[in-house]
Amino acid sequence: MSAQTDTPGSVTAVYQVSGMSCGHCEGSVSGEISQIAGVSSVKAVASTGEVTVVSAAPLDEEAVRAAVDEAGFELTGRV
Repeated sequence: MSAQTDTPGSVTAVYQVSGMSCGHCEGSVSGEISQIAGVSSVKAVASTGEVTVVSAAPLDEEAVRAAVDEAGFELTGRV
């Protein structure tokens, strides 16, 4: 469960999300997570279920879980 730092002041985390099957699913998950304070980018990939999030600081996993739930999917953990 380690975070990877890409550039100074940013943290990259990869989450596993179940239930995504198409581009619309990716957009729903990305849209909800991008509303979390400090998030600068989100990339969801339905084929792998992976969601890569870049943020200013490590995110509270419960906030990410709530955003994924709001989109109608399930956060199963970190990659």
